[in-house]
Amino acid sequence: MDGIEKDINRDNRAFGEMLKAAKRRLENQSPENIAGRSGAVFRREDSVLELQSLNQTVQLTIPEYAFYPQLEEWHQLVVLHYLNLADGTAVSDRVTAFGELKDGLIRGTKFDRDTENELKRFLKGKTPEHIRRICKSLGAEFLESNADLCAVFPFLPNYPVWLKVWLADEEFEASGKLYLSRSADHYLSMEDAVTVGEILLLKLKIQEKELFKDDNDKK
Repeated sequence: MDGIEKDINRDNRAFGEMLKAAKRRLENQSPENIAGRSGAVFRREDSVLELQSLNQTVQLTIPEYAFYPQLEEWHQLVVLHYLNLADGTAVSDRVTAFGELKDGLIRGTKFDRDTENELKRFLKGKTPEHIRRICKSLGAEFLESNADLCAVFPFLPNYPVWLKVWLADEEFEASGKLYLSRSADHYLSMEDAVTVGEILLLKLKIQEKELFKDDNDKK
């Protein structure tokens, strides 16, 4: 699948320039204002911005915007873009496909299609309990919906991601789809939204391997 398997740890000059540009855009902004708009917390006593991302507490030192713990590079870039673009809009509990986002007609629609295919492969042969364990390991909560399972991942404070799963039956194989909040355009661009989806899909695969490892170790 184009993009899903990209190495989010790659270190190249182009990425380095993007990271520098993202930090420069935050240089002259008040950390208090950034926190207020993004849902992060600013600790004045030690000049640290703190936020939650997928069951992990992330800290950024001000003014360097250095990460602790060190996130994968593309994850860092998304966080920096989020802190810059966030406008404090209330999170909508109504969901939308990536293709329905602003500027999502081409890039988002393709991502929706590719992701559905990727999720069919990911979900194949998994029990509901196994799916729940993987999702919960990334901080997901489960809600009632029109799907058999609906996991909501706290990717960033005001940027949840929904995974809806329809379990296999006699006629159809298991399927799934990712959704964002209708307020998503107030926090990240279309390209960043796709990167969020790619990161989440990769982390689901990583957590699956970890859980299988734990199960094998117990045998």
